[in-house]
Amino acid sequence: MGELGCAGPGFETIPAMVLRRAAWENGLVRRNGFTRRRLMALGAGLPVLAAGQSVRRADGYVDILRPPDLAAAFLESESLALARDGRRWTAPGIAVETEPRAEALPIRIHAPEAPLLRLHLRWKARVPERWRILNDQWERSYGDLEWRGLIGERVLPWYFLAFDGSATHGYGVATGAASFAFWQVDPDGISLWIDVRNGGGAVRLGERTLEAATVRVRRGRAGETAFAAARQFCRMLCAAPKLPAEPVYGGNNWYYAYGRNCSAADIERDTALMAELAPAGKNRPFMVIDDGWSVTNTAGPWDRGNERFPDMAALAGAMKRQGVRPGVWLRPLYTTAAIPPSAQLQARTGARRATLDPSVPEMLETVRQDIRRMTSWGYELVKHDYTSFDLMGRWGSGMGADLTDAGWHFADRGRTTAEIVLALYRAIREAAGSASIIGCNTFGHLGAGLFELQRTGDDTSGREFNRTRRMGVNTLAFRAPQHRAFFDLDADCAPITPQLPWDLASRWLDLVARSGTALFVSPDPKALNVESRQAIRRAFAAAAVPRDIAEPLDWMQTTTPARWRIQGQTVEYGWYGPEGATPFPR
Repeated sequence: MGELGCAGPGFETIPAMVLRRAAWENGLVRRNGFTRRRLMALGAGLPVLAAGQSVRRADGYVDILRPPDLAAAFLESESLALARDGRRWTAPGIAVETEPRAEALPIRIHAPEAPLLRLHLRWKARVPERWRILNDQWERSYGDLEWRGLIGERVLPWYFLAFDGSATHGYGVATGAASFAFWQVDPDGISLWIDVRNGGGAVRLGERTLEAATVRVRRGRAGETAFAAARQFCRMLCAAPKLPAEPVYGGNNWYYAYGRNCSAADIERDTALMAELAPAGKNRPFMVIDDGWSVTNTAGPWDRGNERFPDMAALAGAMKRQGVRPGVWLRPLYTTAAIPPSAQLQARTGARRATLDPSVPEMLETVRQDIRRMTSWGYELVKHDYTSFDLMGRWGSGMGADLTDAGWHFADRGRTTAEIVLALYRAIREAAGSASIIGCNTFGHLGAGLFELQRTGDDTSGREFNRTRRMGVNTLAFRAPQHRAFFDLDADCAPITPQLPWDLASRWLDLVARSGTALFVSPDPKALNVESRQAIRRAFAAAAVPRDIAEPLDWMQTTTPARWRIQGQTVEYGWYGPEGATPFPR
């Protein structure tokens, strides 16, 4: 397989003759595993350097803020090695501009007739073997964020951090991109893959030029911690985050009710508890009604509640009268209401006819109306869920380089999937008005600047603490740099239930409360006693006021950091009970 060949669903190998010619022109033809240039350097006892390489040997920084050294375009039926013309890359029917400007490298694509799937850009460089790399994820994380060594096949969505032993460097694309972008890093260079597909098929761009992505990099500084460097880099990636005016805290009923045996009366009881345990002051707690209130669980229509929630507007009013801010959950793209076949995502493998196609204007307006209705009922926070799964048919942990199944497309084939997602998120933002938005199972890199809050990890659990440790602690530690750079971070609830060991559940409650991020508790009435009530009261007092973000100190050694710097002090948490971790998490 050639240098730019890639196997897998939706990928094609660049024709051998085209690839061979491009390789000769760039000094990459290999003889027994070595380039001619490498053999000559080895014979002369000189350092091995690749064409276009830019490595700061003293500090381990690799400079890619320049046009790439290789570029390839992947179409529906062929793959093309693009020819370089200054800062442009071209092939018949395709032109890609890669001209650095200030501290950014915009990637622009003009492909008026080409059925384009993705681009591969490659910067040749000698990447330091000592690099340790931190990944991000497409949407929520799944206990899979960690520092690792060089793994050439590792997919690094959106951005990555590279620690060279003394400084931490950042490489990424700015938030709000019109494409899905991921990186790969190996000893010989850095690759950027730009996915511009429409669903699982080619996009038809027409005559417009697509502003596909903007590359941004940050060279680390001596003396700063990796965590501080990560925070600064995330601020570079999002020019204008939309943040809540005050710290967000309160309750959510999901992790003891799980959408069953829950009623408006139960919510009023939970609301009273939030009001009782919250500190005095103008920053009042939220109480979020999660799944279980709609006519059909986990599905719309979202125009009324079920028999247990007969009047959603009256319930919001009752919650406000108790001094608590009401919040509500919905899954905006999934409904049991009748929708025209032309407006359904029925072409995607596994898609159900109940999934709305947001590229259809009428369906986007349906989403707007649902959000407006909830705010008109009096809800001040709207938690919208499942859009990444409903659109892609996969959880983020299974998206990989493919993201979704091949062979399907949206009704509007002239926009990329990322553009359609952005239009959906902007519609939700517009319809919400002054209400706060929290995204869950959404693409955070596309929601940044639109949503005040983001659920950044997969679910914690009210049934077994192993899941809370694996999902919650991991996302809080490794996505903490995004807090107040992209949005306010929500690492998910602190469940308090009879099934959870209190000594472990209380540690998670304490860490989230003191972390500076959003805190939502999910207390089962059966687990409430004097001790747990006092713990929630202390947690609310800590979470209700602005605090510096907690810093994980051992995040390069473990996926669930135990040592944290909190308000200038080192605090240690033990995350494992006497039996250790289970190999069979639910």
